[in-house]
Amino acid sequence: MASDGVRVRRVYEPAGPADGTRVLVDRLWPRGLAKDHAQIDEWCKVVAPSTELRSWYAHDPARFEDFAARYRAELAEPERAAAVERLREIARGGVLTLLTATRDPSISQAAVLAEVLKH
Repeated sequence: MASDGVRVRRVYEPAGPADGTRVLVDRLWPRGLAKDHAQIDEWCKVVAPSTELRSWYAHDPARFEDFAARYRAELAEPERAAAVERLREIARGGVLTLLTATRDPSISQAAVLAEVLKH
């Protein structure tokens, strides 16, 4: 998934030359991924959904729209908003690839965050 300099990929996929800056946006470190093989430039935990929201959502596609709205509200909190602005600056300077361990990135917080960054 790519658009406007912001891409979303699974962290388990090998890094590609078009990835630009690779930022992990999950709160928890991905299972089975050695930190020395992760090929990430930064781990930005602060933009991850709260534990409560993540647990409630449980990647249930039927809850995605509600999850996205709740997550956008969380991203407006001051500390998270500052991190979002920093990610936006990275995207303005080149390609930003948001990484997640989620099986379906299209219904993940990374997809929501990518949309937020584009607007």
